[in-house]
Amino acid sequence: VIDIKDYTGRIAFTTENPALADSVSDACGARDMRSFVQALHEKNIYVIGRVTVFQDPYYTGKHPESAVKSASTGGAWKDYKGLSFIDVSHRPYWDYVVELSREAYEVFGFDELNYDYIRYPSDGPMKDAVYVNPNKSAAIEAFWKYLSEKVKPVGVMMSADLFGMTATNTDDLNIGQQLERALPHFDFVMPMVYPSHYPKGFNNLGNPNMHPYEIVQFSMAEAARRAQATSTVVPTIDGTPIASTSPQLYTKPAFSPLKLRTWLQDFDYGKEYTVADIKAQVQGTYDAGLSSWVFWDPGNK
Repeated sequence: VIDIKDYTGRIAFTTENPALADSVSDACGARDMRSFVQALHEKNIYVIGRVTVFQDPYYTGKHPESAVKSASTGGAWKDYKGLSFIDVSHRPYWDYVVELSREAYEVFGFDELNYDYIRYPSDGPMKDAVYVNPNKSAAIEAFWKYLSEKVKPVGVMMSADLFGMTATNTDDLNIGQQLERALPHFDFVMPMVYPSHYPKGFNNLGNPNMHPYEIVQFSMAEAARRAQATSTVVPTIDGTPIASTSPQLYTKPAFSPLKLRTWLQDFDYGKEYTVADIKAQVQGTYDAGLSSWVFWDPGNK
């Protein structure tokens, strides 16, 4: 898995495409991206390009009208790391992501494109954030649908990164992501079920970080069940709370659980992650009835 657009918003390969050229990173060393991907293919390695989508301080700097706005300043809202986000409903940016996707596949030869940060922001002064469309789950799904319709026909595989708790929560976690809504639009859906990121007491586990097998197996088994189900009881419809006396069903086709590919934890957070922890997460994936997984280590070690 290779970043082709990271948290800075800059693009990791050199391109003359006029829609993308201004965003090429001046610090990236991947000037040989095309030949590198070709070399990987010669070794029968499947190459995934990861795209950080709505977290993009570079694009919002160039196009201030695209940013999530701050109610207090009127300027771009920023998270606790000082990073700004694209407003999900800013349609010109959708075409920018489509152009990047097509370039990565048609020119550079990536086998699959993996979309991360396909969501509303979550870590920052949330009460200060102003959105064009606060109906988050509907706005996110509209983007997913558009992206799939515009990119999928070129032949590339597509995957979506979701918060880990989308596997077990039926609401949109206040970021617009719901598992059932993502499944129709991607070849693979990848919940980030990092044990260190679960709250104390989740599934009756005092410290989930000490139970990597249990977290992965439980979460992904539930995701697999929901993938195959044709309806799920949900607490909201398009962001509107539903009275508990009249639960609503979100209906969809039944999908193979093998559309699920697990993001697993290979970084120390709250504890040291050992060989045993790595093997436990892989086993948890298999015991949930799934066959594929990817490990995340931001240090790439």
